[in-house]
Amino acid sequence: MRFIDLAATSAAVTATSGRRAKVELLAAALRRLEPVELPAGSGYLAGELRQRQTGVGGASLRDLPPPAAEPTLTVAAVDAAIAEIAAVQGVGSQARRRALLGALFGAATADEQRMLVGLFSGELRQGAQAGLLTEAVARAAEVPVNAVRRALLLTGDLRMVAGAALTGGATALAAFGLQVGRPLAPMLAASAPSVDDALAVTGTPAVVDVKLDGIRIQVHRSAADIAVFSRSLDDITARVPEVVAAVRALPTRQLVLDGEAIGLDETGRPLPFQQTSSRAARVAPAVRAAATGSETVLTPYFFDLLHLDGEDLIDRPGRDRWAALAGAVDPGLLVGRLAVDDAQQAGGAFAAALDAGQEGVVVKAPDAPYEAGRRGSGWVKVKPRHTLDLVVLAVEWGSGRRKGWLSNLHLGARDPGTGDFVMLGKTFKGLTDEVLAWQTERFLALAVEHGDWVVRVRPEQVVEIAFDGVQTSSRYPGQMALRFARVVRYRHDKTAAEADTIDTVRAIHAGHRGG
Repeated sequence: MRFIDLAATSAAVTATSGRRAKVELLAAALRRLEPVELPAGSGYLAGELRQRQTGVGGASLRDLPPPAAEPTLTVAAVDAAIAEIAAVQGVGSQARRRALLGALFGAATADEQRMLVGLFSGELRQGAQAGLLTEAVARAAEVPVNAVRRALLLTGDLRMVAGAALTGGATALAAFGLQVGRPLAPMLAASAPSVDDALAVTGTPAVVDVKLDGIRIQVHRSAADIAVFSRSLDDITARVPEVVAAVRALPTRQLVLDGEAIGLDETGRPLPFQQTSSRAARVAPAVRAAATGSETVLTPYFFDLLHLDGEDLIDRPGRDRWAALAGAVDPGLLVGRLAVDDAQQAGGAFAAALDAGQEGVVVKAPDAPYEAGRRGSGWVKVKPRHTLDLVVLAVEWGSGRRKGWLSNLHLGARDPGTGDFVMLGKTFKGLTDEVLAWQTERFLALAVEHGDWVVRVRPEQVVEIAFDGVQTSSRYPGQMALRFARVVRYRHDKTAAEADTIDTVRAIHAGHRGG
């Protein structure tokens, strides 16, 4: 397939507002890709390169050769050229990478260059997010969308799933299963302002889990081999030896567990999240060092079981998975859980969790399957305040004591219809000197436009924001603004595609009008 045709599809998707029309455009492009082009081409339609690291930064994209007059590039040729660029290393690599990049852009027309810049910079914001592409793959391959969605959730690789669907159809998709040792996207919880609202979604009876303020972990064991993965599916096994040791002691040969790891103080109360995440971000020198107080110990707690000794459990209802979990894991390693029949019992569990210093609760429907990678109605989290995971769109230089640091954050919610981000306000609240120093370095690295006062950045960094309500405001495009927004923490475990949507903000606004 010609790369110019893929670029034309991208431009058309950008100019189209309707979801159905976007899906049809994407499906038509997918059908035209050769089988060998599917991994790269489907990634390009999602705004992603197959090669995760290319060594090409923003500076390399500023001084490009003139565009070619006629299109000659194919999708396969572009993928091969980018693969060659990504493989460059060693002495003279910078000059070699620059020469290869120049050759690629020199062979590209103006439209193709625009798409390449978007792919290399991560800013191809054409509205073709994973949800649309999932539908487009199903349409192009003429298979049920649920079959594509299931395969995607089990593999976490849209490119692999697109290739299977378009070459092997529903049979190839059905062959995907949970593979012990290969992480799958974790099930996510929707949000509700109260346990009453949560129960209205899940129904009763329900179970109420304590929501720990730790790091999400997914642990895979096959005989002596144990691997621990983060929420973003990074392998963190070497960083959490105490988790490995706890799972190794279990009397099972093969399992996949879902849970949290958290640091506790000497009384058993949770340590601040920053201490837990800091310990998980580096290799622990030794668990015994932690026991002496020189290192934070991470204790694992599990709340779900996805596979046990050769049997996949993800399609089984929660009650079955949790019964199997209770039989496979020591009670001391289980998240606190209470079965409830009404809001009064659920409210008591919520209050007890907060009294214990925990983050809140997750209300769960016992008959719900494990919806990997989805934020469905089976799990609903309740916290004692409003929080949203938003994306930083720009940052303002500070003044006074904060002079020389990037300070005031411009915050945006994801628009699932367009793929863009809708600004909801600004904040510099909750930022320590340490965080200011870190974010200055971080956002200068993400900068795409330097103004005298405002630095516009690539919309990649997710930040958790607490706020008191949502109010009507004509100041911002979404006609809403957050009241008393303040930074809780940066979410390094989330991508911009996982940020909260403008629809969530509208729902909060509708339920809490006037703040």
